[in-house]
Amino acid sequence: MDIHPPNLAIEFDDDTTALDLEHPLPFDHYDPALAQPLSTLGDPNLEPYEGMEFDSEQAARIFYNSYARRIGFSTRVSVYQRSRRDGSIICRQIVCSREGFRRDAGQNSSKRQRTITRVGCKAQITVKKQTSGKWAVSKLVKEHNHELVPPDKVHCLRSHRHVSGPARSLIDTLQAAGMGPSGVMSVLIKESGGVNNVGFTKVDCQNYMSSSRQRTLGSGGQVVFDYLKQMQTEDPAFFYAVQGDFGNSTGNIFWADAHSRMNYNHFGDTVTFDTTYRTNRYRVPFAPFTGWNHHGQPVLFGCALLLNESESSFVWLFQTWLAAMSGHHPISITTDQDRIIRAAVAQVFPGTRHRFCKWNVFREAQEKLSDVYHSHPTFEAEFQRCINVTETVDEFESCWESLLLRYSLGDNEWLQSMYNTRQHWVPVYLRDTFFGEMSINQGSDSINSYFDGYINASTNAQVLIKQYEKAVASRYEKEVKADYDTLNIAPALKTPSPMEKQAANLYTRKIFMKFQDELVETLAYPATAIDDSGLEVMYRVAKFGEDHQAHFVKFNVFGKKASCSCQMFEFSGIICKHVLAVFRVTNVLSLPSHYILKRWTRNAKSGVAVDGCTVELPSNTQESYAARYDNLCHEAIKFVREGTGSIHTFNVAMDALHEAAKKVASAKKNDSAVIKNSPFNSGQQLQSGFENQEKKIQELSVELEDASRRCESYRAKLAAVLKDMEEQKLKMSVKVQNVRLILKD
Repeated sequence: MDIHPPNLAIEFDDDTTALDLEHPLPFDHYDPALAQPLSTLGDPNLEPYEGMEFDSEQAARIFYNSYARRIGFSTRVSVYQRSRRDGSIICRQIVCSREGFRRDAGQNSSKRQRTITRVGCKAQITVKKQTSGKWAVSKLVKEHNHELVPPDKVHCLRSHRHVSGPARSLIDTLQAAGMGPSGVMSVLIKESGGVNNVGFTKVDCQNYMSSSRQRTLGSGGQVVFDYLKQMQTEDPAFFYAVQGDFGNSTGNIFWADAHSRMNYNHFGDTVTFDTTYRTNRYRVPFAPFTGWNHHGQPVLFGCALLLNESESSFVWLFQTWLAAMSGHHPISITTDQDRIIRAAVAQVFPGTRHRFCKWNVFREAQEKLSDVYHSHPTFEAEFQRCINVTETVDEFESCWESLLLRYSLGDNEWLQSMYNTRQHWVPVYLRDTFFGEMSINQGSDSINSYFDGYINASTNAQVLIKQYEKAVASRYEKEVKADYDTLNIAPALKTPSPMEKQAANLYTRKIFMKFQDELVETLAYPATAIDDSGLEVMYRVAKFGEDHQAHFVKFNVFGKKASCSCQMFEFSGIICKHVLAVFRVTNVLSLPSHYILKRWTRNAKSGVAVDGCTVELPSNTQESYAARYDNLCHEAIKFVREGTGSIHTFNVAMDALHEAAKKVASAKKNDSAVIKNSPFNSGQQLQSGFENQEKKIQELSVELEDASRRCESYRAKLAAVLKDMEEQKLKMSVKVQNVRLILKD
């Protein structure tokens, strides 16, 4: 009878060796040679005995591991003996995995302490090679000093876990379809007829999917690397950095183009590190840094591909990103609740407020509390209400306690762990910090919205770059369209308030709409003074008929400064209806300057401040260069768009570019002459200034040349379109003539 080998993974005393030998090929590659028929082992319930013979050492291992699975323990290979004549192994000991004791690594060991599993069990089998070539059992110990594992748990033992070939194929298919480890395991359990028949655990599945993703990246990693090198050659402001051997899919890489770095200059007060694409259901471990622009649209601050996800790798990534952003720390950062990411954020951004993505918390809750969700249909709504609707810490604490009591969840470990970190994800604890969201309850629901529709579970590394460029171009188009609408479409005013008119001229269109909603709602929110100390007045603001939901506004009469209990301005940078209601009753007719965040205004990306007050560009060379670069890019793009409307406007635009190029070259010569003839042309400061001027002019020349090349490209495309139109016109003319002839006949 043929003996079919069980799922086999062999352990060694030395952990490092064990890993190397347990997986000679990725994920327990099984050697078909081990499945040879062994005539002496016809009975599957055969017990081992001294003198028992096998055709090979491998056959002995397979038999003993099969016996161990039936009995309820795990095996590993232990000591061996070599022949003095030819060095081949002639004796092998196979033991229970709980044999011996863990060696003491010392109290100063920096390694994570592992669970102690070895208890000195003596169970073993020793096989020796005979002169006939067979292997015989020379020693057998059956007794164990620990409890054996029942049949329904034996699949969890290490030597009985193996991701088989058919399972790997199914996992690959499901992963390509966008399914995560939990979903994949659900399918495997159903297909196998039970979790104990799968042959491996969810952790094994996760490890395989992670390794599969690295293999999938393959040569695509080199494609990404080559693209980044090319981009830096074309644009000196393009930034990228590599950690480890990214070309062989074992390192990490980060990049940020000039536009991303400029975006951070204007909107880097709040940042989201999006790790949605880092999960195993995606084929590329893509992680972008994003934020919000002055229209409330997602904006990009850089991207990373993470193949090594250790804490040191995330520390490297955050430090590298910070260096690319000129070392300016954000006010707040949003990530998922991963323990490693949390530790890295604490190390690199000690003064930045760290928030967990609430969307990820709710998604994890569905998994961790799936039985509660299924048994109690009302739980999800109550859970979200407790998080989103409560407005004070006391209210949240009371609601949370009653929720646990109502559904008997006081001992739930996951809920307890999330409660312990509530300051990082529950809105009521975060309202005093700026996160740039229009609503306190928005909760980063659109954390990965920047690349939505461009990157999905089937996107590989080769496709990633094209999709990345498409997403960036699309987002830029949307920003330009929003800029155009703000400048050319006047919003309809709903009140005679001079403050509304002021806001309409200051804010971008979308932000004004939000402000207008708050202003109009003040008509339903009377403000009543309840305490007056002279310098400060406390107001109670509540909607008509909803006195039980009042907010309190403290108003400084002389400074025209107000603070509301809802903390909307602190969180979103937009003044709330409650403060506006107080302004209405105190005759504050215009919006005080300290309530106008430049990042929400039409001039957010320029050097002009609100209310017409000019602000000089930063004196720091890199920052001033960044501002000029960004402004010049915007003007150049608008110029190109206007210049391609027709052949005539195109020719005018080309002439203007050529003339501008001459003027820049002339300015470059004049600046050089001025510095050369200056009486202060010596010294380190002057030399530095000259080099900066030279660099600035060179960069401007490059930008103009680039714009010229773009115009040439547009001209070629326009000429092709016109040619095609002429051909279509000719064909149409022929068709008309044919119709006329037919009608005439």
